[in-house]
Amino acid sequence: MKLSDFDFDLPDALIATRPARPRTSARLLVAQGDAIEDRHVFDLPQILRAGDRLVLNDTRVIPARLTGLRRRDSAQGPVEAKIEVTLLSPDAGGGWRALVKPLRKLRQGETVAFDAGLSATLERVDDGQALLRFNLEGDAFQEALNAAGAMPLPPYIASQRAADAQDKDDYQTVFAKREGAVAAPTASLHFDEALLESLREIGVEFTTVTLHVGAGTFLPVKVEDVTTHRMHAEWGKVSAEAAQQIATTKAQGGRVIPVGTTALRLIETAARATGEIAPWEGDTDIFIYPGFTFNVADALMTNFHLPKSTLMMLVSALMGRERMMRVYAHAVADKYRFFSYGDASLLIPPAK
Repeated sequence: MKLSDFDFDLPDALIATRPARPRTSARLLVAQGDAIEDRHVFDLPQILRAGDRLVLNDTRVIPARLTGLRRRDSAQGPVEAKIEVTLLSPDAGGGWRALVKPLRKLRQGETVAFDAGLSATLERVDDGQALLRFNLEGDAFQEALNAAGAMPLPPYIASQRAADAQDKDDYQTVFAKREGAVAAPTASLHFDEALLESLREIGVEFTTVTLHVGAGTFLPVKVEDVTTHRMHAEWGKVSAEAAQQIATTKAQGGRVIPVGTTALRLIETAARATGEIAPWEGDTDIFIYPGFTFNVADALMTNFHLPKSTLMMLVSALMGRERMMRVYAHAVADKYRFFSYGDASLLIPPAK
């Protein structure tokens, strides 16, 4: 299975740098078996049916991008250097793993000062990543981070514009609850409270799980034989209540539809041991590519993904590679908007 098998031509003009407004006005490509239909997200109450269960990732994105100053005394007087930090994940010892640019301008034990009274000291460097120790903890840290930090927009957006105040709303789901992600579960960005209520009224049910999306989600695949690619790990949790809800829907013949690849990866991780959903908590590095056996997900709502990405492999595993390439050819030809702030798809594989 070659990396080139998951490549396609994508015009730069189709990469969205701002979301649709309102959220539910984004376009929705519905692929059911070999059929393709062009709809909008606000049409979901006419597409889904009573007994369907949407699985939502309730992770909350932290404003993980920080810009600060490192000050150092010299014979000529104080010398300052601008330092950019992207938080990656909390460390078990209370620090934060982070990307620091330029790392060469920061020595072990030196401190970077940010806005809102926040500062961090470099403890050590492992594999090119810094371990930082902040001067604040708990609610005080979160309050300062919210004031000083910017949303960690994906590289393909950040290369075109800087994050701004609007992104703190746009890049957060309306049901975000548990802080810890440095990237959004982007398919969920299309929902607002009115749409959620409309779906409840027709009998669609909801389950929340948590997977803290990491920066590794944007890492490219660098091997030609994709089966040798090593996935990044992300922390997730499927509670006993969530597992029971999903199991009940499966037993009653309803469809389990994760909203986003993060929710899908998590519930499939939780079913790997026995083939049935069960409570689960820990780090998952599950890699889903064609040939994977899906034990839980019956369909998937997701945005449109990068060529040659692990997420392109995931949707190909669900729908079949050739069918998925036809779906993406349609999306490109019909000018759907791609990636995190782009449009959505609802992928329903043929019945087994």
